[in-house]
Amino acid sequence: MKTIDKEYLQSAMFGFNDALVSTTGVIVGVSTGTNNKEVVILAGVVTILVEALSMGAGQYSSSKSAHQLDKIDAFKVPLISGVIMFGSYFLAGLIPLLPILIFPMEYSRNVAIVAALIGLFVLGYFKGRIVKVSPLKSALEILIIGGLATSVGIIVGNIFNVQ
Repeated sequence: MKTIDKEYLQSAMFGFNDALVSTTGVIVGVSTGTNNKEVVILAGVVTILVEALSMGAGQYSSSKSAHQLDKIDAFKVPLISGVIMFGSYFLAGLIPLLPILIFPMEYSRNVAIVAALIGLFVLGYFKGRIVKVSPLKSALEILIIGGLATSVGIIVGNIFNVQ
């Protein structure tokens, strides 16, 4: 796999994984702390937009810095990496947010958690296939890490409950 392809894969993996974990953590934490659907949606939308922009800009800057350090004059690769990061974060962030938009609050949090965990499992599975390691082991690894982060969101939401 070429270095550029590896950079693009890294951007996509990081964006999808981080969005599924952090957006789910925010949505689950906020929805645990309040049953106000509008507040949960606001928190989810703000998280997705701010983080997608931040992650995309950060990926662009870090990729550009690495290329500058290697004395490679490449504007296109860092820009594409940043766009991939933004797009993957934005799309994956919608996975836990859509259940909140669609379903009643009573069970939308649980649907969001399940959707995000399925997304993490699928992401890990495809990552394993792409990099030629055990897809199941890769899927379980990403699922467990994401599940732990989601648990933190639930715990914090219960501690700081504002209902």
